[in-house]
Amino acid sequence: MSFASPLFLWFFMPATLAAYWASPRRLRNWIVSAASLIFYTWGAGAYAALLLSAIAVNFATGIAVDSARLAGRPRARAAVAAAAIAWDLGILAVWKYAGFASRQIDALTAALGLGHSPIVSLALPIGISFFTFHHISYVVDVYRGSRPAQRSLVGFVTYIAMFPQLVAGPIVRYHEISAQLADTARDRFADFAAGFPRFALGLAKKVIVADTVAPVADAAFASGQPSMATAWVGALAYTVQIYFDFSGYSDMAVGLGMMFGFRLPENFARPYSACSVTDFWRRWHISLSRWFRDYVYIPLGGNRRGTRATYRNLVIIFVLCGFWHGANWTFLCWGLYHGGLLVAERLLGWDRPPGGVPSLVLRRAATFLLVMVGWVVFRSADMSQAVGMLTAMAGARGGELDEFVLFALDHRRTLVLALALGVVLLPASPGFGRILEEGRGRAARWVVGAARATVTWVAAPYAAVLVAAGTFSPFLYYQF
Repeated sequence: MSFASPLFLWFFMPATLAAYWASPRRLRNWIVSAASLIFYTWGAGAYAALLLSAIAVNFATGIAVDSARLAGRPRARAAVAAAAIAWDLGILAVWKYAGFASRQIDALTAALGLGHSPIVSLALPIGISFFTFHHISYVVDVYRGSRPAQRSLVGFVTYIAMFPQLVAGPIVRYHEISAQLADTARDRFADFAAGFPRFALGLAKKVIVADTVAPVADAAFASGQPSMATAWVGALAYTVQIYFDFSGYSDMAVGLGMMFGFRLPENFARPYSACSVTDFWRRWHISLSRWFRDYVYIPLGGNRRGTRATYRNLVIIFVLCGFWHGANWTFLCWGLYHGGLLVAERLLGWDRPPGGVPSLVLRRAATFLLVMVGWVVFRSADMSQAVGMLTAMAGARGGELDEFVLFALDHRRTLVLALALGVVLLPASPGFGRILEEGRGRAARWVVGAARATVTWVAAPYAAVLVAAGTFSPFLYYQF
């Protein structure tokens, strides 16, 4: 069930909110957890049993780890936590990577003349990458003693399965939300007033922008021998699509969380305004970057063990980040590419803020280009397609736009693509943004109010009309 579907917009969300508002405080987490399990079962079917089994194991683990900590048994605490993390990673490895591994083994045995080996074929359970990371966050936070174990099964189910963030994030570390799970004294009307405009913004970004430019990107990447113009238009279209699709989902998730009284972490901060790839990763999929920082990068030593160790850790993190997105060589190469860029920036000193406006403009343009090149690899079905697109962008094949791209790039999509690029690339005034964020002054409040009213009463209804017409597609990050 997609957030941008008639079933969700006109039935599931209103019914869940009505039940939540009509319930006494003690039942609010019950409503959220029950609705979340229904939401997941609707989309995942029998795979809901996998989610429930993971919930049961990690809930019991948290209590066991906490008990061992309180009893002063460090070895038992470490052993139980390690077993649970191995269980979680094992689930992810089997369901997400077993097929990829078996195909590589088959290719190797065939190349060595040993015949073909069996191929594992498993459907990917929706949201498995996200709820696995939530479980690991919970176990590690309890193991470290930064938060006590969750003793309420309903509270734990609410954290893991909360439908706004269950399928595609943001990734919520347990210590960020543990106190909220116990606080059911929420102002329902204030929460709705804060959350609905944010949800409406995300819906507009997804349906009006991302879904509009998606056919352009699809047509370009489907071209067998793309021209230079086709490759560049496809790369630009996908760069816009993935940002507005994923940030739109995150806005909807954050807005939904607000409507139910939860404050989920922000996931984007104008990533295409970054002046370095290092800066980009402070702005893009922030919750994933912080998860890897807290639970992998720092335990590996971070930047505290010398320059070489720091570079090694960065590459490891981004190899894992790439593979987290999917079992394909394109994701591995995308991760290596970004890890290599981060190392290169540190070597050249480009990880520091630029000095002066000319340097800022140049660095922003270079960063956007480097990120877009990475998106070509990320979007491609295999490395052969990625190389074909990149060589075409480099001018290996001239020519005009391919026929199917030209057909897809009608006047409406051209306008939306151009406006979207303008929105993400135009410079923003930090001072003005800070004034709007803090709401100081009559003019600032007027601008914020006008923007919210436009999104809520103009953009969102138009997006709803498009949804009703069946012009939406699944969120891109559902596949991860």
